[in-house]
Amino acid sequence: MSQRSILFYVQHLLGIGHLARASRIASAAARKGLDMTVVTGGMPVDGFPAPELKHIALPAIASGDAGFSGLVDAAGRPVDKAFEAMRRDALLDAFRQTKPDVVVIEAFPFGRRQVRFELLPLLDEIMAMPDRPLVACSLRDILQSRTKPGRDEESVDLVSRYFDRVLVHGDPDFVRLEETFPLASRIAGKITYTGMVSAPPPALPDERFDIIVSAGGGAVGAGLIRAAAQAAHRLDPTLRWALISGPNLPQADFDAIACEMPANAELFRFRRDFASLLTAARVSVSQAGYNTVCDILRAGCGSVLVPFTAGGETEQQVRAERLAAKGLASIVPEETLTVEDMTAAISAQLVAGRRPDHGLDLEGADRTAEILRNLG
Repeated sequence: MSQRSILFYVQHLLGIGHLARASRIASAAARKGLDMTVVTGGMPVDGFPAPELKHIALPAIASGDAGFSGLVDAAGRPVDKAFEAMRRDALLDAFRQTKPDVVVIEAFPFGRRQVRFELLPLLDEIMAMPDRPLVACSLRDILQSRTKPGRDEESVDLVSRYFDRVLVHGDPDFVRLEETFPLASRIAGKITYTGMVSAPPPALPDERFDIIVSAGGGAVGAGLIRAAAQAAHRLDPTLRWALISGPNLPQADFDAIACEMPANAELFRFRRDFASLLTAARVSVSQAGYNTVCDILRAGCGSVLVPFTAGGETEQQVRAERLAAKGLASIVPEETLTVEDMTAAISAQLVAGRRPDHGLDLEGADRTAEILRNLG
């Protein structure tokens, strides 16, 4: 039997969470012997996808703002029809050259409608093939609330028409898809829960910090990093802090925060050993993105969450509230973030201590790889 070939498409637009989760899944699948090719469409991010994976990079696009209101290219120019056609053709070429047994599309049709100009032609070509590959959607466990009428119905129609399986990367005991996608019952026969996609347990770090502050990709994390830097001045000066801004924090913000750092804190753009650092930390301070939360749960450290809510985003708020209800995190609202609230929340988590026994399923990467191996 020949090695099963998988083409995994992922488009990140603002943060790096979608790309990081897809990379974790693809790496797990490659370790299990699947022939993985990852197609990315966002700005390059060092370390993602993993260097051992086959990788095809489409001409990069990103969101023009935090509200995802428009697309821009790598130079910041608005994406036009000619650029869309170039991307579409590049994606179709990647599909034809790869000849996959399974095509996995991250988020779409529940999200990433901005790139339907290339995904619908790909799906139409697949459906027209006499011996077509299987098609699966790789889906985060908590979806963004929809405000436009008909969006959920459209997603159901596209799943029914094009997709063989919807892989929900969550633990149904934590949150079920129907809680943020009301029409889930209409596609229930195609839904499979994989567990949460966490990285494998990391080795202990070479250096230790008591408090790890992170802002994901960093495009919208300046307020969180700045408030934490100020809190570091107010708390026990013997605590060691690592503040990780993310690669997309504007340089002017990075430089300004660097000038505010106390002697017991260090500011970094990126740490490859982030998950490892958490295993030795007492408290994590972060947004409530999927991958960061998985790393925190794996590590078992205390957690202060500042969910991203700009532009009407709801997904991180839902996740943070679920964790707080289980006693696994404190929440500091982004829209009213103050150094006083940040300091109080970190102090409370230092007192509460580490709590690794949460009972949530974190083995979604390996389980997804097995599902892809046996999908048929």
